[in-house]
Amino acid sequence: MELGLPVVTVAIVIVIIYALSSIKILAEYERGVIFRLGRLQGHAKGPGIILVFSPIDRMVRISLRQEALEVPPQDIITRDNVTLKVNAVIFLRVIDPNKAVVEVSNYAYQTSQFAQTTLRSVLGEQELDELLAHRDKINLRLQSILDQHTSPWGVKVTNVEVKQVDMPESMLRAMAKQAEAEREKRSKIIHAEGEFSAAQRLVDAAHLLSTEPASIQLRYLQTLTEIGVEKNTTVVFPVPVDFFSGMQKWLASVPTPPAGK
Repeated sequence: MELGLPVVTVAIVIVIIYALSSIKILAEYERGVIFRLGRLQGHAKGPGIILVFSPIDRMVRISLRQEALEVPPQDIITRDNVTLKVNAVIFLRVIDPNKAVVEVSNYAYQTSQFAQTTLRSVLGEQELDELLAHRDKINLRLQSILDQHTSPWGVKVTNVEVKQVDMPESMLRAMAKQAEAEREKRSKIIHAEGEFSAAQRLVDAAHLLSTEPASIQLRYLQTLTEIGVEKNTTVVFPVPVDFFSGMQKWLASVPTPPAGK
């Protein structure tokens, strides 16, 4: 009896310690995938307090929070043979903890590796202008492709963003020249349109003045007044071009005397 009491006490203490060590607490965003003797036990457990009886049971913690994975810069050759360095960021979350543990060894690593190959293949089919102008469409296509491959793993790709596009210096200089030429083209077009509008207004003004001959004289007097305000001593008398053409016709009609007379 003297030896029995200490043995029972030690046994009770061991049982209490084992029971306490079997208690696991999972946060609201965590789930526990339980394997009992190597077999998956139903749905994932949690959140809250769960019991894991080691070594019979083994628990794998899975976070349900959204994660961000950065895709390293990839060397890409576009469809128009431009070499680029492009990196991206992937946003994903686990929707089925059991599949994320059983179907794949490391879902984050495999998603990152698959994203690198997908990024090279998708952007390689695009031209440089399409990549720069339609980045939203490319992001949606990348997300769709990645989500189709990760859904059997219980992982949902919520978004994919092409983060940065690094171009060689020669391409940057060529694009700067192209932008400069485009702006010069627009400025010339605007200048030509302004000249056309001014000419059209002058034609309209000439038609309007021709309807009333006195208005031309009034306009002439107004011009002299403007010259006088600036204290100029030079006075310009405009002569109509029709006057010179009439003189030329008159001179042409006058008969030329014979050279001998």
